[in-house]
Amino acid sequence: MTGPDPAAPRITQRGLWFEEFTVGTVYEHRPGRTLTEADNVLFTTLTMNTQALHLDAHWAAGQPGFDGQRLINSMLTLSTIVGLSVAQLTQGTLVANLGFTETAFPAPMFAGDTLYAETECTGKRVSKSRPGEGVVNLTHIGRNQHGTVVARTSRATLVRLDPDRPT
Repeated sequence: MTGPDPAAPRITQRGLWFEEFTVGTVYEHRPGRTLTEADNVLFTTLTMNTQALHLDAHWAAGQPGFDGQRLINSMLTLSTIVGLSVAQLTQGTLVANLGFTETAFPAPMFAGDTLYAETECTGKRVSKSRPGEGVVNLTHIGRNQHGTVVARTSRATLVRLDPDRPT
């Protein structure tokens, strides 16, 4: 066997150019990610978040409200829903994150829960100050395996315009 035909078409995974985003479209990111106890402890200790609700099983067992379970760090949940969107939306086309707003965690995540993400494009405009780039507004939503919303955030991004499209 000699390998693939060098003349065969090739496709490189990338995110969407500015022009490919459609306001009102919801992009579902699959597969999901099951968050483990090890993920939670590693992320929590790497970020120096010493909150006992994430680290101390004995202490958490005595606390009301979460059936004695430790919570998945909400910043891990947020990072994961954004991360799940990268391959589909922004890999190689994102210039910068401009900011996050309206972040909420309406329900907790626990070790063993699976996180699924979806992103709605809520707005876009060509940049006035940065030629070849545009601002895309996104709302990321994370749901657990039961469909319960566990995280939501709005994000403004700076995305490249397609260099092969005429302006």
